[in-house]
Amino acid sequence: MSGNSFGKIFRVTTFGESHGPATGCVIDGCPSGLPFTAEAVNRELARRRPGGGGAATLRREADECEILSGVFQGTTLGTPIAIIIRNTSQRSADYDVLKDVFRPGHADWCWETKFGLRDHNGGGRSSGRETAARVAAGALAKMLLAHFGIEIRAWTGAIAGIIAPEPQENGFDLQEAENNSLRIPCSKTAVIIEKHIEKLRKAGDSAGGIVICRAAGVPAGLGEPVFEKLDALISQAILSIGAAKSIEFGNGFNAAAASGYENNDTPIPAKDSVTFDGMPPVSFASNRAGGVLGGISTGMPLEFRVAFKPVPSVSKEQKTVDKNGHECSISIQGRHDICVCPRAVPVVEAMTALVLADLMLQRRCNRL
Repeated sequence: MSGNSFGKIFRVTTFGESHGPATGCVIDGCPSGLPFTAEAVNRELARRRPGGGGAATLRREADECEILSGVFQGTTLGTPIAIIIRNTSQRSADYDVLKDVFRPGHADWCWETKFGLRDHNGGGRSSGRETAARVAAGALAKMLLAHFGIEIRAWTGAIAGIIAPEPQENGFDLQEAENNSLRIPCSKTAVIIEKHIEKLRKAGDSAGGIVICRAAGVPAGLGEPVFEKLDALISQAILSIGAAKSIEFGNGFNAAAASGYENNDTPIPAKDSVTFDGMPPVSFASNRAGGVLGGISTGMPLEFRVAFKPVPSVSKEQKTVDKNGHECSISIQGRHDICVCPRAVPVVEAMTALVLADLMLQRRCNRL
């Protein structure tokens, strides 16, 4: 079985390796008549593009897409849409010393154990470079969701344990998240983290962090119990991103310490219905569930947090083993992110969009 495709109706397959000629995606199941251009994709790719400073790798890629099929005169045809992003800044020689050793914290050993061989240049298919294709597909999904009034925004909530203000706290400014290279929604916190990032860079080390995502305008009724619940599908999508290690919705792990009375979201009458036709207009007094109950969207904003591990490629000397099983030391050189979170923000948005776009199309099959 292949793990390179995602979705049922709105189905995406990605392809390409880090140091191959290109990466890309094929999107099948997108309805016809949706305005869509390369410029729309390039705007999203620019947010993920390497070489942007801050915590990002120094590798520079133009990341401009080519739409090969499925679009005519700026409008989707309802046929498969193929998009490629060419790789132009590979430095494969940087990875020659890694050909016969397994990097700590990377998928090298697991990949070779599974397939019997691996592309050691930049990690091949397991590289974060693969996420460019996801962002390209997500750009289309976002445009489809905008047709339904759904907007997805993510930001960096913390890096190296330094926490940015939450939406309800003073200093939080979501627009600011697009004005600094770390995508921190607070200029003062961004400056503090930037200084810490520079210390880590000079020390040859890296950091983990948290990305927070919020999807507004999500109607009630999305999610397919019991095995394809909304939160289960989002979790699968998000945890398929390299370096993503955990996810929590709403109160998340804090709910484990609360009582049922404290944690419940109380239904209240609402003027604007976000449910299927014929259902009473209901809202909720709080959103501790993160917009999902019983695996089905409640009509409240979908809210979740993702923890990303520290980048494992560090120049500090580490112990490992080679292909012969012998112990050795390794110091990883080359161009690497210090923290993936800033560039993971558009990837989290893209994967969320892919899930919601697929479910919005499935929704039309639920009731007469």
